[in-house]
Amino acid sequence: MTLTLYTAATPNGYKVSVALEEMGLAYDVHRVDLMKGEQKQQWFLDICPNGRIPALTDDGFAIFESGAILVYLAEKTGQFMPADVQGRSRVMQWLMFQMGGVGPMMGQANVFFRYFPEKIPAAIARYQGEGRRLFTVLDTQLGKTEYLAGDDYSIADIANWCWTRTASWSGIDTEGLPNLSRWHAAIAARPGAQRGIVVPEDASAKMKEGDAAKKFAENARSIVETGKP
Repeated sequence: MTLTLYTAATPNGYKVSVALEEMGLAYDVHRVDLMKGEQKQQWFLDICPNGRIPALTDDGFAIFESGAILVYLAEKTGQFMPADVQGRSRVMQWLMFQMGGVGPMMGQANVFFRYFPEKIPAAIARYQGEGRRLFTVLDTQLGKTEYLAGDDYSIADIANWCWTRTASWSGIDTEGLPNLSRWHAAIAARPGAQRGIVVPEDASAKMKEGDAAKKFAENARSIVETGKP
């Protein structure tokens, strides 16, 4: 199969590159230039009607939405997804938890805490508080099982880790969550995860405080304000 990943250096993009690396799959990378609005060009909309990264093509078959891509790859390869109905359901539940909760809440925390020029304290508190609540749910679950869906690493872990590892950028407090911390460290030590979070580039240095972080936030602000993402 010929896989091509269309991506940028965001948590959703990293979800797919980490999965591809963990699964040991060969793939080509097309870095989508968000600043130039490449994701709104017709050729990309033909792959992803929503005009968002990431997207994946498999011998010409297009898949969009990061969670759907993870499920597709897991089912195609037989990796990181249990074969039994209940085991699969557990993975899907925690994947949907990230898709419907962690990602949107952290994304909004980023907008109001980092990107909007006008600071709205109530909005910042709302999204950071909800992010912290969701982190507490993860911590509670990880006090019961090694990984989110049980004893085995799955695409649910990949999805949630790629977002929660950026908590400081969202201004979300992670103190007092020992199970989450243990899980974070375990995944960060995996070679596949390490390789995946530098595709198409490593954004971690840009997200530290300082001039690089200011520039990163300014670029993100311009995308938010113009509605390009």
